[in-house]
Amino acid sequence: MQAALHRLTDVVFLRYLLASVGALAVDMGSFLGLMAAGMAPTPASSIGYALGIVAHWLLSSRAVFAGRVAGKGMARTRQKALFVISALAGLLLTTAIVAASGAVGIDPRVGKLIAIALSFALTWWLRAMVVFRAAD
Repeated sequence: MQAALHRLTDVVFLRYLLASVGALAVDMGSFLGLMAAGMAPTPASSIGYALGIVAHWLLSSRAVFAGRVAGKGMARTRQKALFVISALAGLLLTTAIVAASGAVGIDPRVGKLIAIALSFALTWWLRAMVVFRAAD
């Protein structure tokens, strides 16, 4: 039983990782495009991350945690709200890291890479343990 649960967790984590790569492509593409268009790094990072949130919900709810998505009604609304809260926690962390990197003279792209890793860890934990937790 424990081995089967471990394999299932591995598959869910792999799908989450792939969904995160897709959302990251949206995030980074937007971030770099907005910076190339002349936007300051911090707002460009925030907008890119917000667009990545939308992509991540679509991928997470349909391909990663499909069996744990709440039905319609208040349960689904609550789950969406928790997803947004988890995303905002990641956004806050990302924005703070990009802003701090710029303030200390680190290239904002390097700050963004650091933020990606830390935000991924935070949002995986929140989504797996809180947002899409298995029914008790």
